[in-house]
Amino acid sequence: MENLRPTLLVFNPSWVCQFTTLIPDTYLGTPTQLHFPGVVKNGPPQLMRGKHRLHDVSPKLAKMTGFQAGRPVGNHDYTSSTVVIIGAGISGLCMAIDVIKRSQCRNIVILEKGSQVGGTWSDNRYPGCACDIWSTLYSFSFEQKTDWTREYPGQEEIRDYLLHVAEKYGLYKYIRFNTTVQEARWDDKQLKWKVSVATSGAKDTQFHESYDITTDFLVSAVGQLNVPSWPSIPGLDDFTGKLMHSARWDWTYDFTGKRVAIIGNGATCAQIVPELAKSVSQVTVYQRTPNWVIPRYDTSISSIQRFLLSYVPPIRWCKRALMMQAREFSHDAIAKSDSAMAGFIRKMAIDAMKSQLCDKPELWDKLTPDYSPGCKRVIPSDDYFPALNKKNVHLETRPIQRVTESGIETTDGALQEYDLIVAATGFRSVEFMHPIQVYGRNGRPVSDVWKDGAAAYYGVTVENLPNFGMLYGPNTNLGHNSIILMVEAQSRYLTTLISEVVRAKARSDSLVLQPRSDVVAAFNDRLQKELEGSTFADPQCHSWYKLENGRITNNWPGRVVQYQKDMSRVQWEDYLIEGTGKSVVERKKSTNIGRVQEELPVRSSTLVLGALGVALAVGGYYMNGPKALLQRRR
Repeated sequence: MENLRPTLLVFNPSWVCQFTTLIPDTYLGTPTQLHFPGVVKNGPPQLMRGKHRLHDVSPKLAKMTGFQAGRPVGNHDYTSSTVVIIGAGISGLCMAIDVIKRSQCRNIVILEKGSQVGGTWSDNRYPGCACDIWSTLYSFSFEQKTDWTREYPGQEEIRDYLLHVAEKYGLYKYIRFNTTVQEARWDDKQLKWKVSVATSGAKDTQFHESYDITTDFLVSAVGQLNVPSWPSIPGLDDFTGKLMHSARWDWTYDFTGKRVAIIGNGATCAQIVPELAKSVSQVTVYQRTPNWVIPRYDTSISSIQRFLLSYVPPIRWCKRALMMQAREFSHDAIAKSDSAMAGFIRKMAIDAMKSQLCDKPELWDKLTPDYSPGCKRVIPSDDYFPALNKKNVHLETRPIQRVTESGIETTDGALQEYDLIVAATGFRSVEFMHPIQVYGRNGRPVSDVWKDGAAAYYGVTVENLPNFGMLYGPNTNLGHNSIILMVEAQSRYLTTLISEVVRAKARSDSLVLQPRSDVVAAFNDRLQKELEGSTFADPQCHSWYKLENGRITNNWPGRVVQYQKDMSRVQWEDYLIEGTGKSVVERKKSTNIGRVQEELPVRSSTLVLGALGVALAVGGYYMNGPKALLQRRR
């Protein structure tokens, strides 16, 4: 026999039999492959991995292990896949779960540049890192986390939740970690995407440093907050001390007794400063523009509350619905500058500042914005102002002239020396998909399509990009509610498109879908007109969700419920439909998707069930205690 070599196959660990050993999967990043030393097959090397499963190679060994032919075990063709998803954060995980459940497609690949799932909650690990949305709303509707420990979840708890989701839904076998997408190019003849990737894992690069994957449908789930933005300050590279970005935190550095400068004073700064102040000798915050800071009212969630939320679903549903309604109600506060809610935010922020900085009235004017709440993201914090009261924390409002070898010089010539400079300057949020080079039809780069700013149809499909989708794309960011509510609607919508492509492929037909340019243009014209009248467009401030010319590329102008309703149906007339399978789709006119209606009030029948659940839960509580039950549940 020629080209004799062992065959590597992906299996469920429960199938392991005698004389079979687990070995690390250098391709997928998880130790779920099995090594069968005696299993070989004729053929060229490139065919030794892929569609050749155990039942094809050795019927006897298949019988020994209990392997069932046709059982889905992940992606078997390493350089070709029906669906490729870029990113394994909240959006990427949601997309993968929907594709598997709704389209019944398991030939998918998830490309993740990092070493674990989590996206922004894996990248951002600075001290004090937490979400500014209530934990009740910060989990998937289909996998609600009931045992959050705080009303506002911290980074580690969110990351652990996402790790749990990836494990529960069996997503690890589809993920290729330490894999960076460099280019995606549409092939007009093959009607497929060619995705060029590079591997960064030390072992992976021994096999291949780069390769291409072809796919029928490409989804970008990289979001808006994934590439750090460094400040453009002269001399930044001349600094001889420690320099780090908040999104690339170095926990090996010893902060004890250090002199620290933080450039930027947004939400990240408000979380870092109170924590750093506990161990460093000095923290100086360099502020360019003040922010509206309101009380967070963060509290721990008691074991009794967690017990009821876990074991009495109606209580959980009711709390989630009420909190969603409250967040929707707060929309006017950050979108309409003349609204009563906006006035309430101003008063609450100023009252909190003056009460928490009563001994430092000289800071009041420096910390009071001259723009409306919502022009920049409103920051909820209980400890930022109290931290500014500490003797080792200073607020610097003089503009930075340059960075020197030893510190920072302001425009008046004053020089302050530091051991560490932290850039809390956010992300390159308006440069969607950067630095991936994307080329659509006729080789046209997406940078040309977006020369006037990123734009998409409801933030999910893009002109001139066939069989392509985005999650958390242009104009889908929120300033008042949980982004997960938006992501789920987007994922369901895109899965509907993907399902049609998958079904066409099963019929040996081709199908190409892309939004009509006139539909995309009309939608974005309406969107921008609505945004022009919002607080987001206030010319008094600069923000991470708009361009220098004032065009808002990141935020959604309305409420979540309206977006969900708009995304609950695919109108096929909005799309250019091509390929041999187009007639099947064209006959449908539209496809109803539906939506998760979490804002609905609790019905009487639900209350009855809830009362019964409470009675049973109370009995269990007194018999076992909440901590014991919660521990058993885990």
